[in-house]
Amino acid sequence: MRLTLSLELATDAHGAARLLADPDFVRETVRAAGATDEQVDVTGEPPQGPFTVTSRRALPADQIPAHVRGFVGNRIDVRQVDAWEAPTPDGSRAGTVVVEIAGAPVRLTGDATIAPAGPAASTVTYDGELKAAIPLFGSAVEQAAAGAIRSALEVIADVARRRLAAAPADEA
Repeated sequence: MRLTLSLELATDAHGAARLLADPDFVRETVRAAGATDEQVDVTGEPPQGPFTVTSRRALPADQIPAHVRGFVGNRIDVRQVDAWEAPTPDGSRAGTVVVEIAGAPVRLTGDATIAPAGPAASTVTYDGELKAAIPLFGSAVEQAAAGAIRSALEVIADVARRRLAAAPADEA
């Protein structure tokens, strides 16, 4: 199934990249999404060059519908890799995203972009294909996974809003 989500951030594209490459920000977002355990690695040259953010998190399985919990057990182990290219002069970036749920044949692969949306605004867009390779129940698992991924990305936007509202104007 196709999954497209956009996050509006109250900072320019350069600021959005700084935020997304900040390990403390990523940890805060995975905890806010309900993670009971997390690991975050940032490699590369953020924010001036290309960078990759890898996060692993354990989430309680109660975040997915009861009828598909049997496929994942008591917790969901999620690995997300966002790989960003170097920015263009206006701060735009292209990238890729992969989200995998360990122990379940569920995977999201797609493209990601950071684009200016005004002098102090940007849009981060994720557009990918979500697949659950489970005979008969694949569609139900995809729907459940899509809901969990949407919720996790909405948490990123919420944490970003709080962070950017609290940051001095020269840091946003």
